[in-house]
Amino acid sequence: MRATDMARIGRTDLRVTRLGLGGVALSGAPPSTDPHRTTEEREAVALIQKSLDLGLNYLDTAPMYGVGQSERRYGEALSGVPRERYVLSTKVGRVLDLAEPGSSQLAWSFDFSRRGALRSVESSLERLGLERVDMLFVHDPDNHYEQAVAETVPVLVELRAKGLVTAIGAGMNQWQMELAFAQLGHFDCFLLAGRYTLLDQTALPEFLPYCVAHGISIVAGGPYNSGILAVGPRDGATFNYRAAAPEMMEKARRIDAVCARHGVPLRAAALQFILAHPAIASVIPGARSIAEVEENVALVERAIPDALWTELKEEDLIDHTAPTPPSQSR
Repeated sequence: MRATDMARIGRTDLRVTRLGLGGVALSGAPPSTDPHRTTEEREAVALIQKSLDLGLNYLDTAPMYGVGQSERRYGEALSGVPRERYVLSTKVGRVLDLAEPGSSQLAWSFDFSRRGALRSVESSLERLGLERVDMLFVHDPDNHYEQAVAETVPVLVELRAKGLVTAIGAGMNQWQMELAFAQLGHFDCFLLAGRYTLLDQTALPEFLPYCVAHGISIVAGGPYNSGILAVGPRDGATFNYRAAAPEMMEKARRIDAVCARHGVPLRAAALQFILAHPAIASVIPGARSIAEVEENVALVERAIPDALWTELKEEDLIDHTAPTPPSQSR
């Protein structure tokens, strides 16, 4: 597998690289694993451009990320770049407004109304400096499903019909509601964060097979479950944005030990495991520097012996039915 291999999004003509770039880390906000580490604007723009130079074409962002900063940084980095060189996704469901009258600071709030969705898209295009986006996701409608179905989804369908968007879907940290959206019959793709990883395969039995059967593609976000699969089972490691529970720390420790026995970085196993499933089109780990972008490419392309996956299944550390990557020889 190469990071620049392509996969099709649903039944559209969009083709994305197996490795993409997540936009949360480009927002200037510090990561949970290092609250003192932020990505400055110049560095963010440079790493976006480096990603394109490395052949990666899929870029994801959202108004929420850095309260507009992620989209603005993409806009600056992509200015002058031929439009066919990249596929970009953003999201609706959170709108940005002034935090208070007379303030220059923005704040986001949930808004799944028709007006909110249209306003969100319009402001995103302005920040990005674009006339259209390739993929548009309903962002975290967990507590707003009925309104999202009644008002937001029709807007996305209309935008797709007008050619302002090519593919539509939802981006969430759960698979159950994404399945409900899929069963409506409108969506091309989903962004699923943290629910198909080395530590959490809850989406495997029902959701992912449904997507394969219906020609729906998945973008995998949160491949490290918010930290623990990136930094390893160390003190303070997080799992899905909270301190990892003791049983999850133990499972991560055992997986890490198997990886160590085979001389494979935990992060390489985490990324390649996700990409082995036929529903997954692309995985989008965040990157805060050019060095991290380059490392992500190397991790996806690193050779991993079949014996590692065999041992993980024998030790009941990953689902026995989960697809695993073919051998990579160099």
